[in-house]
Amino acid sequence: MADMTLPEGLLSLMKSVDTPTVCNAIEVAQGKRGFNNYTKRTMHASDAEAPAMVGFARTAKIAGLEPPTETPDVIRARRMDYFRHMASGDGPTVAVVEDIDGDDAVSAWWGGVHTAVHKGLGMEGAVTNGVMRDLGDMEPGFPVLAGAIGPSHAFVHVRELATPVTIFGMQVADGDLVHADRHGALVVPPDVIGDLKAAIEKLIETEELIIGPARSEGFDFAALEKAWAAFEKART
Repeated sequence: MADMTLPEGLLSLMKSVDTPTVCNAIEVAQGKRGFNNYTKRTMHASDAEAPAMVGFARTAKIAGLEPPTETPDVIRARRMDYFRHMASGDGPTVAVVEDIDGDDAVSAWWGGVHTAVHKGLGMEGAVTNGVMRDLGDMEPGFPVLAGAIGPSHAFVHVRELATPVTIFGMQVADGDLVHADRHGALVVPPDVIGDLKAAIEKLIETEELIIGPARSEGFDFAALEKAWAAFEKART
């Protein structure tokens, strides 16, 4: 999808909730279970306490297990094109970078230098199936969600820009709306964006029908039965 203007209040609300909440809210908006465009493997968060990153995807593909076969001039030019692409757009953006080496990925694209550069270009954070390094020295306020942690950049180089990528089962097109935190990442379906704020608010209100009583003194099975009935009624 192309970048779009988000409904008023949606961005701040999405930043205030975690990715599991947004996953559930998407199903509320769709009126059914089965949403599945999210990461499906445990990932590493550079900062587990960081708030959710929300933004429109700027996609790219990298590799680094083997040396590039193109000339250094071509590789350097494409890297500058990469940064130009990452800097594009008006709304909040998130770098979504697929390492095509997959499970054999060893090249850390994300470290102290690149997190500082991408944050300086105005980006919110990064999601990758690849490698990050420089833990403790990465740029504050720029969270990275990565597939692995390693020490070396190896032969890392950019292969593609603005093409569809896959991050542990999550399929992302350039411009898709992404939500990510320490739990993983997801792509918000375009057709629910207009309803998502109301869905998140409804989800929070509905869950309180269970959480509130469960935290109250004297909560027992009878109280659970009553609360769960109200919970189920509110969900349907």
